[in-house]
Amino acid sequence: MIPDCKQTSQLLSQAQDRPLGFVERLRMRLHLAICDRCRRIGKQFDFLRAALRH
Repeated sequence: MIPDCKQTSQLLSQAQDRPLGFVERLRMRLHLAICDRCRRIGKQFDFLRAALRH
């Protein structure tokens, strides 16, 4: 089952703190393949993480 946007944003957030399992990654990638909004959220998480490193 493909997760909804809420579940995907939670997985994106968790991926910043811990490695996701195979099934979690697969479900998240399936959703990201069809949802532009969640792809943008993922990019925002990546940007914030990079900014915090500096």
